[in-house]
Amino acid sequence: MAVRFRVGAVAYAKDGRTYVVDEVDDGIVYCSSPNGAETEFAEDLLMTEAEWSARSGGRRGTLYDRLRREGAYVAPAGKLDGAAATQLLAKIDRLSPGLLDFTAFTVATRVMNASGDQDLLGELSIVKCRAVFEAASPESRANLLAGLLGTQPDVLIGAGRLGDNLMRAMIDKGLAAHADAFESFGSRPRR
Repeated sequence: MAVRFRVGAVAYAKDGRTYVVDEVDDGIVYCSSPNGAETEFAEDLLMTEAEWSARSGGRRGTLYDRLRREGAYVAPAGKLDGAAATQLLAKIDRLSPGLLDFTAFTVATRVMNASGDQDLLGELSIVKCRAVFEAASPESRANLLAGLLGTQPDVLIGAGRLGDNLMRAMIDKGLAAHADAFESFGSRPRR
């Protein structure tokens, strides 16, 4: 009988999470997750790298191109001051490290859910999502950030010109709705 999983190989769960195969015994695959947690699966619940690639049908390569063409990145709603948006983004990055990464990742997750690509969520790269985010205009990025924080873009940009304490308060208030997601995002590997 042919062995599907070899020790040290990457195995994929149906939700896209990756594991390293530690041992295969009698139809059970013993694995380690990227954070070191050990787990086990019935062999039929996992896919090999080749099976996973065939399942995604090459959609991974076009995922980040689709994100770049997403309406939120292409055309921001309303007219915003580009210089003030740039100043705001720099201030946000300084006051709340990781918030812009979280914004980029959240936007990508929403786009994938809307397009029916939930099976690729496990492969989503924070670094690549942030690269797509940074390639967008400052106005578009400020608009996306304002949407995440639940405020109007012009109000957020205006607050960017004021003191750090006001900006921290706006960040804290806006992130309250996403507290659990932001906390779990912090433990996600940056790849």
